[in-house]
Amino acid sequence: MTNSAASTRANYTIPIIIIGVLFFIFGFVTWLNATLIPYLRISCELTSFESYLVTFAFYISYFVMALPSSKVLEKTGFKNGMSLGLLIMAVGALIFVPAAMTRTYWWFLLGLFVQGTGLAILQTASNPYVTILGPIESAAKRISIMGVANKFAGILSPIILGAIVLDGIDKIEDKIATMDAAAKAAELDMLSHKVILPYVVMAVVLVLLAVMIRYSALPDIDTEDDDEAGEEKDTRTSIFQYPYLWLGVMTIFFYVGAEVVAVDTLISYGKSLGFDLAEAKFFSSFTLVGMIIGYFVGIIAIPKYISQQNALKYFAMLGVLFTIIATLTNGYTSVLFIASLGFANSIMWPAIWPLAIDGLGKFIKKGSALMIMAIAGGALIPLLYGYLAGLDSIGSREAYWILVPCYLIILFFATKGHKIGKRV
Repeated sequence: MTNSAASTRANYTIPIIIIGVLFFIFGFVTWLNATLIPYLRISCELTSFESYLVTFAFYISYFVMALPSSKVLEKTGFKNGMSLGLLIMAVGALIFVPAAMTRTYWWFLLGLFVQGTGLAILQTASNPYVTILGPIESAAKRISIMGVANKFAGILSPIILGAIVLDGIDKIEDKIATMDAAAKAAELDMLSHKVILPYVVMAVVLVLLAVMIRYSALPDIDTEDDDEAGEEKDTRTSIFQYPYLWLGVMTIFFYVGAEVVAVDTLISYGKSLGFDLAEAKFFSSFTLVGMIIGYFVGIIAIPKYISQQNALKYFAMLGVLFTIIATLTNGYTSVLFIASLGFANSIMWPAIWPLAIDGLGKFIKKGSALMIMAIAGGALIPLLYGYLAGLDSIGSREAYWILVPCYLIILFFATKGHKIGKRV
């Protein structure tokens, strides 16, 4: 290895570790929703559809705040923007305190929206950062490494929060069914208060991380002149002249929707199949274990054995296959095939991002903001699932059919969409 290569690797290592910590935070906060959905459904006395407003409030913030986030990053740079995003997330966590004290669902939703706003800034900065921090051909590998950190946190978060707020929840649910209105309200107030301590601790940790990031060695990267490095300068003057980016935005929308459905619905789905919440609370972690396995496949195989676009194609096919099997089976088999969608989904975010923003040059921040806006798929598609799952004529198992067209759209982007309008 040359001194230059060794120096380059060393220069990459510290930023990648720092970004890896941030991706851990993304995962820990994001995948708490899988536990919050059944918890808030009971404590705030919600319908199935109302409970999925948890994912709507959280993910719609990406759509609303992504473009403002890109403007913030233009002013602050990547590092200071990440620190600001963490502080905003801390504010969102603290909103859970009055929400729990008053058992007001809309306060919980506001807290989730504010947390999502902070994450929108963080993700708008960190995803392009790790993509351009090295060769574009191996970007999926680097994002897969980030994904391991993200999903490992996602495995821990529902287990930790579930142990706190869902402990004995089945007995509580049976007990309140026999109580009068006053006793029931008192019991539900006690249940609601369980969420206060974990979210206060989360706020403190987020503030400490914000300070650490602010004074870290994380360098800013200038993307304004990225086109200059190529042999031929791209003369396009508008982001609307990059059709492959817009197809990537659409693909991210349906991918995130499918991913959130596969994780955040699984606890409630298990309960609908007759499993106790004491057992079902671990089901979403199964999906995230599948994602971690898939990430390791990506780390090992991309680009040495398979290109990121071919990996995306084959994993989209697996998504279609696993969804069909899950909807045609029952019990543990159906649950495990929904969980197996975690493996199918694992390579999608790492592969879609570099394929969609490759060659954007000075438009990379705007392109990244559009990609972050598309995370709104996690707001709308789970809400559609919740509506269909609540219908007697469809139900929670058959509602998973909505995932099939999502994976077919991803398959199109992998085979053709990422090439349309791209300079070669």
